[in-house]
Amino acid sequence: MLDALKKERIVADPDFNRWRVPPASIAIHLCIGSVYAWSIFNPPLTRVHGVVAPAASDWDLGSVVWVFSVAIVFLGLTAAVAGRWLETVGPRMVGVAAALCWGGGFALGGLGILSDQLWLLYLGYGVLGGAGLGLGYVSPVSTLIRWFPDRRGMATGMAIMGFGGGAMIAAPLKEWLLGLYARAPQYLGASDEVSLVTEGGRRLAEVGGQLREVVVVGAHEAASSISPGVYVVDTGSTGVAATFFTLGIVYLVVMLVAAFSYRVPPEGWTPPGWTPPHPSRAAVKMITRHHVDIDQALRTPQFYLLWIVLCFNVTAGIGVLGVAKTMMTEIFGTTLPTVVDGAFAATYVLMISVFNMAGRFAWASFSDVIGRKSTYTVFFVLGTALYLSIPYTAQQVSASPSVSWLVVFYAATMIIFTMYGGGFATIPAYLADIFGTKFVGGIHGRLLTAWSTAGVLGPLAITSLRASAARGAIDELAAKVDPAAFRAEFGAGLGELDALVQAKTVTIAKLMELAPPGTVDPSSTLYNSTMLVMAGLLVVALIANALVRPVDPKHHLRE
Repeated sequence: MLDALKKERIVADPDFNRWRVPPASIAIHLCIGSVYAWSIFNPPLTRVHGVVAPAASDWDLGSVVWVFSVAIVFLGLTAAVAGRWLETVGPRMVGVAAALCWGGGFALGGLGILSDQLWLLYLGYGVLGGAGLGLGYVSPVSTLIRWFPDRRGMATGMAIMGFGGGAMIAAPLKEWLLGLYARAPQYLGASDEVSLVTEGGRRLAEVGGQLREVVVVGAHEAASSISPGVYVVDTGSTGVAATFFTLGIVYLVVMLVAAFSYRVPPEGWTPPGWTPPHPSRAAVKMITRHHVDIDQALRTPQFYLLWIVLCFNVTAGIGVLGVAKTMMTEIFGTTLPTVVDGAFAATYVLMISVFNMAGRFAWASFSDVIGRKSTYTVFFVLGTALYLSIPYTAQQVSASPSVSWLVVFYAATMIIFTMYGGGFATIPAYLADIFGTKFVGGIHGRLLTAWSTAGVLGPLAITSLRASAARGAIDELAAKVDPAAFRAEFGAGLGELDALVQAKTVTIAKLMELAPPGTVDPSSTLYNSTMLVMAGLLVVALIANALVRPVDPKHHLRE
């Protein structure tokens, strides 16, 4: 069995059609690219016990988002380690290993949800699944660059396009599965019809002769399918565990079939009729004819400059990706509730995937024309302006709710995500231009540690800055609320605000129901500081990209 996976067993015949390779690469990347739809899981994972609203024992958003971060960290670490292994054993064996890790990660993560063990979710989806991401990500890249030396940017764009488009399929699939497996919790009635008590910040009600924890859903929070009122904790299901198990099986099967479709070209193969570009034209675009070994590449300044370029480009986008659905709902769900509901936010995640995928192919192909360095310059200059536009848009929609501000925000973020995806798709070709094609798979794997770092920096920035902004907003709103009304609503005084916030009993949405008329909902401004930080990172990346030069000949591999 293992013998059939080895590199020497999958060398293509001379008459093999190279266009048969991209579909297998895209299929694997579509499966692992579903990680970009992680934000679909945020709401159900933060309501596993409460179902219709977070209960005190539910995981908070910050903890859940970090599962996504751990997966990205292990993607980069695994890719860095597996790069040289890939060059030795070939893409089929690496693809099979990716399928086992990614499918198994979902299964183990599902067990963590069922057993209420967050560490098991981290271990399954984050560590094991992240390893599958890294193996699946690098397996087709160097292969396609060798099959398409005449169109490196397009080749890497094809491979990595699938990763960006994975959420396009996964987002509606996850939503459908969650709806299929979900069960509503026990409903006790409207909040004014149920006798409630508060202990340690938790709301309790008598059910069957004993006090049970409940969640109270206000009119401001109720979804179209959920009535305002009191619901008993641990009596329903969000369906998220069953969704994990189902997806694990589906991805395992698809990725195994795709991995067995991989082929590699014979040594020295070139496309019929193709000749390398003239040296003068290659020099303008910094396309080398030499090769640099994996370990030697780490001794060049070019590697670390490109590491900064990738890291900061990813950091600026990945934090937003992890909370995309939540961000859209918080910025516009309160100001334009008739337009931005749960379905709209889910569609927004889907469109991120569409533009992310389109950007990977379009920008990478465009880089074949203008060069990789010029392409990244466009990313950083335009991206900085777009990130700076988001706080302004959020401020304007709070002061004067209008769909036009939603259109501006939507357009700005979609362009950002085309460049985010384009950065991923263009970097392998950039590496091949600078370091040659012989070891590009391994060098690319090492560079993906930048993605691991970004997987920590992005979510850390957006969750910590958002949490700080949210707590500040709660304190400001609480100061405006009538103390008597506060006690009547929450069964405790303002002096117990910390405990009530910790137990998720007090939220911005609940306080807005008690706030004086004319109070502006601060939800739309929770991400302003994050966007300013991301714009600053892109400026640093712009400088690093400007410093990239051809590699010193002393680092070239001696023939």
